[in-house]
Amino acid sequence: MRMRKKRNLDPRMEACSSILIARGRPCLNLKKAAEEYRAVVDYGKLFENGNPVHLEVGCGNGGFVVEMAKRFPEVNFVAVEVCSNVVLTAMERVLEEGIKNVRFLNTPAEILPCYLPEKSVERLYLNFSTPLPQTSCERQRLTSKRFLEIYKLLLKEGGEIWQKTDSEPFFDYSVEQFTQNGFACGQITRDLHNSEWAKENVITEYEKNFSDKGLPIYRVVATLK
Repeated sequence: MRMRKKRNLDPRMEACSSILIARGRPCLNLKKAAEEYRAVVDYGKLFENGNPVHLEVGCGNGGFVVEMAKRFPEVNFVAVEVCSNVVLTAMERVLEEGIKNVRFLNTPAEILPCYLPEKSVERLYLNFSTPLPQTSCERQRLTSKRFLEIYKLLLKEGGEIWQKTDSEPFFDYSVEQFTQNGFACGQITRDLHNSEWAKENVITEYEKNFSDKGLPIYRVVATLK
């Protein structure tokens, strides 16, 4: 079912402009935008500090990035969400709570290099990305070779991708893709909430609902070689 557009969406998005790097796509042709458009940010000016940068791709309503920003004020977070209806909730929460170390991109993940400097991200989070199990949708999976090549442009040497999912087939697919495309996989668990990494885990609302049903959460840390 299609999500109903939030009331006063555009003026509310405009009210969040101080923490919004970019919205939409710079031209209709996504491939052309990815290849030709550049409006690369200066993190020093954006955050007014030189702190390390972490990136969340698919931030949803912002529960994860908000909690991470509170726990780690010495880290700058860039949160990406393609749906304006969804990212608005995250941005309004950040402004309401006075969180200073989060900025947003309301753009497709395919054009991240249009805005983010190469080799500038220390850690990238993929939390409960849509598995898209159909073979015809493989290129759209956020852990496909297509997207891993984009992340490799952005990650520093030794940078990490932290992935969580509730889908075992998608998890297995992701680990295989990481391994085949220049990443070393570690901290692998098929039951995160009962693992040695449970205490450090920030639980999203979606994750809690799934875990409360007694179902496992899968997690891997993939390090760029």
